[in-house]
Amino acid sequence: SLLFGALCLVACCYAADESDAVVTKYTSQINEDGTYGYEYGTSNNIQAQESGVGGAYAQGSFAYTAPDGQPIQLEYTADQNGYQPKGDHLPTPPPIPDYILRALQYIESHPFPRIQLKK
Repeated sequence: SLLFGALCLVACCYAADESDAVVTKYTSQINEDGTYGYEYGTSNNIQAQESGVGGAYAQGSFAYTAPDGQPIQLEYTADQNGYQPKGDHLPTPPPIPDYILRALQYIESHPFPRIQLKK
């Protein structure tokens, strides 16, 4: 029983050890106009790709299996509006309470004049 438990522990550690994973796919392109793209994959099923314009815009995705076995798939864009990830595994904010929505509607329908401070 003790030997069986030790063998299970070794098997689990071996299964979780991905230090011998290798790159199975890799492409990369950088153009003179600042556009670029890359893609890679590994033997332990990590996949990623991105394309964009250096310093201005990027879009891409990556996928892997989390340690708990959950498949993770994430798509994203990054631009003047910031980094915007999308994935089923990401937490979502709670719904906005009805009283806040009503207050925002009231404020929008009752604008107030702007106050100009004198210099």
